[in-house]
Amino acid sequence: MDVTTVVIGAGHAGLAASHFLRERSIDHVVLERGEVANSWRRERWDSLRLLTPNWQSRLPGHRYEGPDPDGYMTMGEVVDFVERFAAVTGAPVRTGTEVTSVRRTDDGYHVTTGTGPLRCRTVVIASGACNRPVVPAFSDAVPAGIEQFTPFDYRGPEKLPDGGVLVVGASATGVQLAAELQRSGRPVTLSVGEHTRLPRTYRGRDILWWMDASGVWDQRYDEIDDLTRARRLPSPQLAGTPERATLDLNALTALGVRLVGRWAAIRDGRALFSGGLRNVFALADLKQQRLLDTFDALGLVEDHPPERFAPTTVPASTTLQLDLRSGEIRSIVWATGFRPDYHWLDVPVLDAKGRLDHDGGVLASPGLYALGLPVLRRRKSTFIHGIEDDARDVIDHLAGHLATR
Repeated sequence: MDVTTVVIGAGHAGLAASHFLRERSIDHVVLERGEVANSWRRERWDSLRLLTPNWQSRLPGHRYEGPDPDGYMTMGEVVDFVERFAAVTGAPVRTGTEVTSVRRTDDGYHVTTGTGPLRCRTVVIASGACNRPVVPAFSDAVPAGIEQFTPFDYRGPEKLPDGGVLVVGASATGVQLAAELQRSGRPVTLSVGEHTRLPRTYRGRDILWWMDASGVWDQRYDEIDDLTRARRLPSPQLAGTPERATLDLNALTALGVRLVGRWAAIRDGRALFSGGLRNVFALADLKQQRLLDTFDALGLVEDHPPERFAPTTVPASTTLQLDLRSGEIRSIVWATGFRPDYHWLDVPVLDAKGRLDHDGGVLASPGLYALGLPVLRRRKSTFIHGIEDDARDVIDHLAGHLATR
């Protein structure tokens, strides 16, 4: 089959690409290995909600219109939202179609799928940046009696054995799972490395309102001094709860979670943690305060005075190691990040770490594009509300490429 453009992935990014392709009358097909919004259906834990408030849930010509604009969507609500967008736009989605190879040809690309091949002139990769959880190699040395989980196979506390849990990673996923597990009655130890601390609300507004109103979200990738670092920053310590509560390390300490440093190695059955939590905490506190000072300087809110937050509390005693053979820890949850999976991409456009090497979503191979990656074209690129501007720009470039051919 011949088609002008193949879009890989029917999440919000791929569907936004389809919207703008249809707007430009470019014939295309959207290939999805599972169902529409597959990752939201299959690769999230049961209690998860969006980090962004409902009023910020918007796609081209489609936005949240429910009764709770300041709330946060459940995973089921996200799936419904994305499905409705697919239906309204009439996206030509082929579900249950796994891409097994994309390779360059003289006049475009040859795409091999489980249901047959396609030839096309352009390809948009919108398969996401979180296809596989990252787990350190030393996980193989964890004693056999301890069960190990990632966010892909964790569904809820009831699936874990009774007893202590070691959660590794203190970004959004790690702090949310640590809080949920602690509330379930299991003693939780949280291994903390570099992290981004943010309050859920500031001066009467959601913190993401401030990010939006201040223009931080709209900062372009070509305006950022250290783009590589910006694309690797840990997700902020936020949770989308009905009570709009802040979930930082102080909140976890108040719940009874024990904080330890970054897990560095395993030796003789003992988990070894780095020291220096005081410095790690101080850096996160400093960055938070600088951001809030930036917001204050804008003069956007007069009805609530500036707020100051207590520094992150350093544990009274430092834990540098845990004996994993003692029975204290019965399970480990690796909240250590995610990485994309491009094993099917037979075009030399990956960097040394297996990530797409792109310039604002434009890859070096002519006619090959990407969407939905961190800071792809703006700081808001990976959020649902951030895809519209990115998709419009990328499809504009794609249309220009087709015109020159």
